[in-house]
Amino acid sequence: MWYYEKKLQYPVRVGICNPRMAKFLIEQYGGADGELAAALRYLNQRYTIPSRVMGLLNDIGTEEFAHLEMIATMVYKLTKDATPEQLKEAGLGEHYVDHGKSVYYHNAAGQKFDMGVQSKGDPIADLYEDIAAEEKARSTYQWIINISDDPQINDSLGFLREREIVHSQRFREAVELLKEEQSKKRVF
Repeated sequence: MWYYEKKLQYPVRVGICNPRMAKFLIEQYGGADGELAAALRYLNQRYTIPSRVMGLLNDIGTEEFAHLEMIATMVYKLTKDATPEQLKEAGLGEHYVDHGKSVYYHNAAGQKFDMGVQSKGDPIADLYEDIAAEEKARSTYQWIINISDDPQINDSLGFLREREIVHSQRFREAVELLKEEQSKKRVF
């Protein structure tokens, strides 16, 4: 189903070692509105959505895994040269004790990923949930950019933020397609 190209979807560059920024970025790795949750949500929902928009969920769900890879790369690059003391000062002491410098699925507060992925089985409800998820991810990226002082990280985050906007727009188009389909008169 997938073809893996051994390069990131968009370049990830890091100016300096910054474990505190890594802590914030972990939200988009294992948080409720992060990339893993989005990928799992869309790839699960595609089974109960009309075939007319199934490919959209498949395509965006797959792209979310590419975003997950970018976030993991950022977190790794921001922490790889950090000392245990720097990690502790950045609020990543517990993470370090449990996982070393390995990237792990939890949110910025340290709560482990809990699979709270929404899938109702109603195409319109699911697509509205997807729109909300994309908008929450977009706003989280913007807020991380607002507190970041690393222009190189901000470049990658800006790319991810823009992709969330595109995904939201595509889901909105899918809602309209399905609403149009539902409103057609059926003659038996």
